[in-house]
Amino acid sequence: MATINQIRQGIIDNLTTIYGLRAAAVVPETPNPPVAIVELSSGAYDTTFGRGLDSWQFTVTLIVGRSDNRAAQISLDEFVASSGDRSVKQAIESNKTLGGFASDCRVTNLNSYGQITLGDTTYSGAEFAVSVWAN
Repeated sequence: MATINQIRQGIIDNLTTIYGLRAAAVVPETPNPPVAIVELSSGAYDTTFGRGLDSWQFTVTLIVGRSDNRAAQISLDEFVASSGDRSVKQAIESNKTLGGFASDCRVTNLNSYGQITLGDTTYSGAEFAVSVWAN
């Protein structure tokens, strides 16, 4: 079975195919937008017989800039689109095996859009739900 770190790194690798987007496995103390943060949110073991498949849910938090900035809003719209050069969904699903560590992956939901607060700073951003099946 692939490790959670290997799966997370596969998501990060796919995200960094978007020109200018940085991706991280941990929340940076001072984010330098645009940045996507990939965190494990939940999982289910043994979803098929004989330890054949585990299911993992990741949250990808995208930060594009400070809140109330017109340029950040335009950029955020490009990132949340379902397709296009800056689409987070399209980038993550561009290699559904995440470099050979997953059977499949899908961006299933846009969980939030708008303001995201980290520490004492409010940013413009979005959160995506990513489902990964790994054997």
